[in-house]
Amino acid sequence: MDPTHLIEMNQGMLVSGIILALSFIGIFTETIHGFSRVKVAMLGALVMLVVGQSYGFYSSEKAFEAVDWNVVFLLAAMMAIVAMMIKTGGFEVLAFRIGKFARGRQFLLLAMLGTAVTVISLLLDNVTTVVIFGPLIVLICQKMKVNAIPYLMAAALLSDTGGVATLVGDPPNLMIGSAANIAFTPFVQKMGLIVLVAWLGTLFLLRLLFKSDLDKKAEGTFTDVIPYKDKSLWNKSLMVLALMVVLFIIHNQIHWEPWMVAVVGLIILGLLAKNLQLEEVMHEVEIPLLMFFIALFMIVGGVENSEFLQYIGQFIIPFVKEDFLTACIALMWIAAIMSAAIDNIPFTAAMIPIILSIEAQGINVAALWWCLALGVGMGGNGTHIGSTANVYIVTVSERLARKEGNPDLAITPLVWAKKGLPVMILTLLICTAIMYLFFDYYSAPI
Repeated sequence: MDPTHLIEMNQGMLVSGIILALSFIGIFTETIHGFSRVKVAMLGALVMLVVGQSYGFYSSEKAFEAVDWNVVFLLAAMMAIVAMMIKTGGFEVLAFRIGKFARGRQFLLLAMLGTAVTVISLLLDNVTTVVIFGPLIVLICQKMKVNAIPYLMAAALLSDTGGVATLVGDPPNLMIGSAANIAFTPFVQKMGLIVLVAWLGTLFLLRLLFKSDLDKKAEGTFTDVIPYKDKSLWNKSLMVLALMVVLFIIHNQIHWEPWMVAVVGLIILGLLAKNLQLEEVMHEVEIPLLMFFIALFMIVGGVENSEFLQYIGQFIIPFVKEDFLTACIALMWIAAIMSAAIDNIPFTAAMIPIILSIEAQGINVAALWWCLALGVGMGGNGTHIGSTANVYIVTVSERLARKEGNPDLAITPLVWAKKGLPVMILTLLICTAIMYLFFDYYSAPI
């Protein structure tokens, strides 16, 4: 870049960068100071807005525009759809049928549960999927009288990995797809195969990592029958999901945003579920998570409007131009390491404007988007706080340990590091190799 066109640092940029850094530190250290990340993000958004107005780079109108409402509405609608499906009892029936079919063969059970969780997380994001399956896995393991840790960790690790394959499978994917205007079908075409290879690698590595547990024959058996609470609604919800998949695939052709597909699915299912009160369903929508997203978008929007992220981006551009492949691979690994250390959602929110600023310089950034998605998705496996799905699974295991009075049933940070970190490294090596071999395919313009 011509030095004469460099963006100069000013006081507004510096202050916005400090607010961003303090907000992120507060979010990542919520377990230390005791304030939830939602409260920290809301405070950060408020401070960014007030300071931004005083420096002249931000306003309430700009803050509203900074929120990616496509992501917010899509998440809210999918949460409501899942809440309706949970009330049918269909997920319990599915889980118990898997347990019965496995007949005590532990790796088969792990593979089948992992596959079920992953397939569902391709359409319902991985956080929602583990919220559904976490308690069910505990019930199955208690029934079979086996250690629940391998199954709980497999649910999180396989859903984290598999969810990267689709636009709606992982919250960072929603953010990337919305920012880069990537439709559902192109996303699957680019990410499907690479994620499948990484997912298979994860499954077989789990077989090795938990060999001592999985080699044991389960003592318990499945003899009772679990009934549906509302089989008719379950079948209707599956048909609505199938319709949504079709609409997601063609949403660009019919000029619908993904959130509209989800809302249409919600409305249809709401009409079909005549006896279900929407008030009951809306109680299950995670409003705090949606508020967190809104506040996060506002924080990053303020930094973007101050041009601080563009200021940082201009120093990255020469490196990107000099060796684009290396820059993409480096982004993948940096994104993974950062997502393992912190939650992958804030890191994705911070990186998106930087990549957009690089694109504004006339550089084709397609491969950077794919590498960012792979990095934050696979990196989430590295630690117990690397993704929201992991945090939930750890919480389920801690609850079980307290209930049974056995601390060994809890997934500690050390246990996760021993099992999850090798998975993260393996999947990153697989993604790196495929990206290197097929870089022309991944660097093609979106």
